[in-house]
Amino acid sequence: MKDLHHQRGVTGITMILIVALIAFFSLIAIRLFPVYLEHFKVKSHLENLATEAGANKLTDKQIRSTLAKRFDIDDVEHVRPEDIFIEHPDRNTTIIAIEYEVRTTAFGNVDMVVSFVDEVEVNP
Repeated sequence: MKDLHHQRGVTGITMILIVALIAFFSLIAIRLFPVYLEHFKVKSHLENLATEAGANKLTDKQIRSTLAKRFDIDDVEHVRPEDIFIEHPDRNTTIIAIEYEVRTTAFGNVDMVVSFVDEVEVNP
């Protein structure tokens, strides 16, 4: 017969720790999901602009305006016009980059900061 003093299984403290870990990582995932969803929208608009016909003929002001309108329609809140960088390495090439960061509350006074850098090249 087995000794009753050598029971196996999860103790109450271990169960509490497991539930706390699951809750902690669930909280982080819930807080970061909207941030990454918004980033997907930003990246999608940037890539769509790069593939449009005549995009390389747009001025810097028109590029910023076009992106700002698309971000406004899709409710992108964290990208400002000063986060959009446009370079012209040669006459036929335009490089558009968006660099921004999002700060979101984890819990209490602890914040999470996520940085994004996306870049596309517009060719004729």
